[in-house]
Amino acid sequence: MSSAAPADMTEPGQRVLRRGERVVLASHNKGKLAEFRVLLADSGIEIVSAAELSLPEPEETADSFEGNAAIKALAAARATGLPALSDDSGFCVSALEGRPGVYSARWAGPGGDMQVAMQRVHDEMNGAADRSASFVAVLCVAWPDGVTRYAEGRCEGTVCWPPRGAQGHGYDPIFIPEGDCRSFAELSAEEKNATSHRGRALARFLETCVAPDGD
Repeated sequence: MSSAAPADMTEPGQRVLRRGERVVLASHNKGKLAEFRVLLADSGIEIVSAAELSLPEPEETADSFEGNAAIKALAAARATGLPALSDDSGFCVSALEGRPGVYSARWAGPGGDMQVAMQRVHDEMNGAADRSASFVAVLCVAWPDGVTRYAEGRCEGTVCWPPRGAQGHGYDPIFIPEGDCRSFAELSAEEKNATSHRGRALARFLETCVAPDGD
């Protein structure tokens, strides 16, 4: 499968979701599902997860966030006949030239152990003076006919060590967002969602890909 993201087949603003529409969330990640349901609670969009529909997880073979998000959304849309929403996100560390990036989940190994992934980040940084990092999320909404649209969100911050906090998921315990002194894993869900990469991407998605009330 090509690593390039499919081109948006519509002019900006032409294809949108309608409030009240049922949409498949193309993810089996329980942490992401919980975040999406909170962030979309007031959108009028009904979310059903890929796991609830027993959909298989497609192989993420792209080398970009956009490409991997499209692979997941298109697979779910075509399997169900419903619009599908997916995200691909990653932790990008400046001292590691942007790694782990699109390979963030793979750094956790076959068992998905995030302690392993965070330890690898720490070890490979090897005491680097530059602690800057960012979380990036790209959302893709896809329709069964192959139309796709995208929204991106980014949150800048720094890497901390050792891991701090017990909230959130993924690399949250080693990331301190800009303007705060706490890690993502020390923030409440409401605080994190207000500034996170996924929260920002979803805000952009609601602005550009969901029809306003009455349309």
